[in-house]
Amino acid sequence: MIKHIWVSILMLALISGCSSKSGGRYSIKNDHGPASPVDVSHVPDAVPKVEPRSRGGNKSPYVVLGKTYYVMKDANGYREEGGASWYGKKFHGHLTSNGEVYDMYEMTAAHKSLPIPSYVKVTNLANNRQVIVRVNDRGPFHKGRIIDLSYAAASKLGMLSHGTARVRVEAINPRSWQSSQSVRALGKSNMANQGRYLQVGAYSVRASAERVAQEAERLTGAKARIGETQSSGRVLYRVLLVADASEAEVEKWVGLLAQNGYPGAHRVDFP
Repeated sequence: MIKHIWVSILMLALISGCSSKSGGRYSIKNDHGPASPVDVSHVPDAVPKVEPRSRGGNKSPYVVLGKTYYVMKDANGYREEGGASWYGKKFHGHLTSNGEVYDMYEMTAAHKSLPIPSYVKVTNLANNRQVIVRVNDRGPFHKGRIIDLSYAAASKLGMLSHGTARVRVEAINPRSWQSSQSVRALGKSNMANQGRYLQVGAYSVRASAERVAQEAERLTGAKARIGETQSSGRVLYRVLLVADASEAEVEKWVGLLAQNGYPGAHRVDFP
């Protein structure tokens, strides 16, 4: 009985995901962005990390609008060029195919066949802008489109006004990516040793910041705090570690954080 209930939930998530827009599930009829443009330049790219396949969103094959789709066994070597679209306010706060809550201000995406979750680098072929996003949803189920991006990702790629763009999508191997970022992070830490805090990241959802703060404390042994800042009318929650240790110890923290999926930690001052 439980198994049957779970299958039903899974199929509902797939069918009512980001790009199948029928039915009365959403209060907004036509999708759009925020009422006024939001500056997302401070929103960090998704950080590739090794994760197990989510329980939801990976059924293979699955059928949407009469067409059958197959989920890849893994994302290794995936590279494709095609159309990209984006989704925003209509789906903001609703569940994605794997049961997470869609936040249009985070760096996420929907894909028809990549395992969930996966990490990909997306390049806008018109301007060569690049972002890294985490795939946690299914779609887009429109001919000629290979990926559906969050509002934040689309904004950083410079494709909001056009609605679509031709892009290149390349899968990222989290293990090799983390190794390369660890080396880079240690080098950057030597160049910037000012600031009372080590900023691990900034998040639009407080629960996400609290989770990262707990993980950062566990990894480093340092005390973490969450600082709130305003940007373009919205609140960002910054995860900060009290950097009261020696420079060598702080550099060690930077390396540990990078190895565990949090690259780019840097010193900052905060009230």
